[in-house]
Amino acid sequence: MLRKILIFIGNVTLGVSLVLLGIWVYVAQPSFRSSERLDLDVNEARLQEVVKTLSIDFHPRNFRSTKNPEKTVAYLVGHFEQAGGSVETQEFEVGGTNYQNIRCFFGDKSKPRFVIGAHYDSHDQTPGADDNASGVAGLVELAYLLGRTALSNCMELVAYPLEEPPIFATTKMGSYVHAASLKRENANVSGMIALKMIGYFSEEFGSQSYPSPLLYLLYPKTGNFIAVAGNLNQRSYIARVKRGMKGTSDLKVYSIAAPQQLPGIDFSDHRNYWAFGYPAVMVTDTAFYRNRAYHTANDTWDRLDYTKMADVVRAVYHFAVKCSTVARNKSHL
Repeated sequence: MLRKILIFIGNVTLGVSLVLLGIWVYVAQPSFRSSERLDLDVNEARLQEVVKTLSIDFHPRNFRSTKNPEKTVAYLVGHFEQAGGSVETQEFEVGGTNYQNIRCFFGDKSKPRFVIGAHYDSHDQTPGADDNASGVAGLVELAYLLGRTALSNCMELVAYPLEEPPIFATTKMGSYVHAASLKRENANVSGMIALKMIGYFSEEFGSQSYPSPLLYLLYPKTGNFIAVAGNLNQRSYIARVKRGMKGTSDLKVYSIAAPQQLPGIDFSDHRNYWAFGYPAVMVTDTAFYRNRAYHTANDTWDRLDYTKMADVVRAVYHFAVKCSTVARNKSHL
């Protein structure tokens, strides 16, 4: 009798293990392939300077304010032009107020295009250092890197307003306006990455949480990694982005492809590109699943890890330039 019970328990354990293994392979798409290490000079001081400027000097940056977003636009245009990009502002109106997307192009605009975006507004009265001055800082640093890279196609960097509530998940978001314009322009978009909170990391065990108990079995409990996230329709693209980012530094890169109903999967600008059929993912430190200062006054510049932020920039640059296009680097970065 005991032997039968032990066999039954063993079979159940094996069955559950196989189910979990299947879910892990489907959702997390583990890969032993990675890119080569990238010796790329990323300016950590400039990353910090951009985050401090947006979160201190241009705070708040919410949908009600006008002066600070205008200052932010002028500041980012200055950086993009200094980096060597071709800059355009895309104006649109919401509720009687004018807002601007900032579009920065590198390479030939008539060629296939890869898009990297980040929202520059912040929630309510919060400083928004991680959310999302960190993503904007990454965008700025990518501009300086792309300005020293000869591309075979077009890279478009775009900074948006109106990602935060109460505008979030409406067609008034800056990223929706931009994605819709790409469709009208009949742009040949090979892919899109949204930089959403890329600066907060922790080496403390238990610092990482998840929206589902099952995910605790599949992913680390220490929040020291960057994530590539998207819905199930993006599985193959998510896997490509992760492979292109892995190995470029010591940064740990994980990915998740999950139903759109999972809280957090569509919580940023990438969602709006799905609506127009463009492959898009979010690169993120997982926001409120790790950073307890999310949407609070404590989301300040001094809590971020600029060395790891630089590694995120390296990884995204590598995928964008080496994996989504064929490029020849003029300065041997």
